[in-house]
Amino acid sequence: MADLPFVRDMSFQYGHLAEVAPGLRRLIVENPSRFTFHGTGIYVVGTGEVAVIDPGPKSPDTVRALLDALKGETVSAILITHTHLDHSPAAADLKQMTGAPTYGFGPHGGDSADRESVEEGADYVFDPDFRLVDQATVSGKDWTLHAVHTPGHTSNHLCYAFEERNALLSGDHVMGWSTTVVSPPDGNMADYMASLKKLRARPERVYWPTHGPAITEAHGFVDRLYEHRMDRERQILACLREGLTTIDRMVPHMYANVPAALYPAAARSVLAHLLKMITEGRVVAADRLPTVNSRFEAIPS
Repeated sequence: MADLPFVRDMSFQYGHLAEVAPGLRRLIVENPSRFTFHGTGIYVVGTGEVAVIDPGPKSPDTVRALLDALKGETVSAILITHTHLDHSPAAADLKQMTGAPTYGFGPHGGDSADRESVEEGADYVFDPDFRLVDQATVSGKDWTLHAVHTPGHTSNHLCYAFEERNALLSGDHVMGWSTTVVSPPDGNMADYMASLKKLRARPERVYWPTHGPAITEAHGFVDRLYEHRMDRERQILACLREGLTTIDRMVPHMYANVPAALYPAAARSVLAHLLKMITEGRVVAADRLPTVNSRFEAIPS
């Protein structure tokens, strides 16, 4: 497997809005989990007239703490990277208390029926006031943010390029503490890997993810993430050749060093890889609509 230089050390105080870079502040919500790491990082861009990125899970206390820290300043925009429950639900309360409009790619992909939940679950309520297409711009007095559509983790995932600092608010697409879960049907591995290539071609060298510390050598890290995903596909082909033709047999073999509690999320990512490999003509499935319970077979090269 490609060596991933994860960084998990970070200094913070829950509920405290702290400057992490010039023109960029962050407040960590106290919602730690095996998917959120220490918790959701709410970013504030600019000073005086500010944008808030990913106000987090529904928590009136967190919104009040954020606004107390911003006393004397104006929230002019609320931007969402994607619609998981640890990112977007607080946008409604923040909008009500500030009058600021919300921005995002759009509502969560698909609908809530028959969806297998991993991570923190999906927010099917959020629908932004303004829908951002790729490269759309939202700006304030001393900041400019460009939307970068990066589907994969979710179909509506956006990163935001902070022009004045040549930095990227990378949401959950690229995180320095862990790989990203890609869970079909809204999560799509082919899209995820294409989005990695898209970010690699961009100029930003520092990423600020919603969970975990900054990634300071972003291009090299993205290269390793991409190679890690390719390694997973090589592992899947090796499993199939060894007769491990179902995901429940592949996962313990492929994720031997991962706690068993994470196996359901790992299974979703393996399924995402298999669906990609089916479209590429490298794998076939016994079922017309493959699931985590299907049987798979490698196509001889």
